Amino acid sequence: MSYNFKFDVLLRYIPEIVQGVLLTLQFSVVTMLCGLAIGLIVAMASISPLMPLRACARVYVEALRNTPLLVQLFIVFFGLPSIGIKLGANTAALIALSINMGAYGAEILRAGFQSVRQSQVEAGRSLGLTAGQTFRHVVLFQAVKTIYPALASQFVLIMLTTSVVSSIGATELFHQAAFIDSRTYRSFETYTLITVSYLVLTLGFRAFFAGIYWMVFVRRPRR
Repeated sequence: MSYNFKFDVLLRYIPEIVQGVLLTLQFSVVTMLCGLAIGLIVAMASISPLMPLRACARVYVEALRNTPLLVQLFIVFFGLPSIGIKLGANTAALIALSINMGAYGAEILRAGFQSVRQSQVEAGRSLGLTAGQTFRHVVLFQAVKTIYPALASQFVLIMLTTSVVSSIGATELFHQAAFIDSRTYRSFETYTLITVSYLVLTLGFRAFFAGIYWMVFVRRPRR
């Protein structure tokens, strides 16, 4: 069996690939920011002394973490129009990804907050710090240092997961690959190039996050 590799036929589709990469990065960054905002609210609710808030947070986290992202995506894109809410593919993708990320982010943040010993919080309050000052000066740095690796891994996972949104027509990198394949009929070359693109993005972001960790947490000047 012989096969002639023709990667050169993909050169004319470089603009589409670049567009797909940029949209994948946009999905990843916006999803991470919105997801963390949602996750922070849910995490605070999950450690609240009010039982109804804790219950609502638990229901949200369990429902989102124990159902497929694809199902959630289809509910947002195909289900919401049934009740009069119509969204474009890219908008629906961002909403579904952000809601999903919110559940995972909430657990990461909750674990970070609870990793700080209560004795340190009490020591901060005994020194006259307000609750906000105690959180900022005592809890926040330690919590972020603890959860930073998990957050960095979650960002990379989100970036790879964006390939799922091509199922509703969102024009990210994997969708562009399907488009190029339908025009060139060079499936092996097309998806090999896309695989390499994801690999470069993943390794690049891992190195980027590792550099940030080293600068912020390892080289942090002592006071």
